[in-house]
Amino acid sequence: MELSQSDWDALQRLEEDLWRSETRFDRAYMESIFAADFREFGRSGRVYGRAAILALAPQPIRATLPLPDLHIRLLNPATAHVTYNSEIIHDDVFQHARRSSIWSRTPDGWQLRFHQGTPFEK
Repeated sequence: MELSQSDWDALQRLEEDLWRSETRFDRAYMESIFAADFREFGRSGRVYGRAAILALAPQPIRATLPLPDLHIRLLNPATAHVTYNSEIIHDDVFQHARRSSIWSRTPDGWQLRFHQGTPFEK
């Protein structure tokens, strides 16, 4: 299975939108992206559901974009696996994590079903 350029571009934009304050804290936009059964295993080790993620208070996000080491592959025609490394500055500390997302194709576009962040030292 080969990923089309338009799907690659859409998934890259969607992942990067999660790291931009203006889109990450746009409630209507995020509601359209997160699947009803969304679940996240955060970099911290905490587990989040859709409601908790949508309720996050707006804050500045200082992340490296484009996302480093971005890879996207289709698991089947309606499911994509996205991986990358995040580089963010949080509380004046540079943090790295390996990221993994599962996206499902719906009639309305791609929706995020699962995300995991695992810290690593660079």
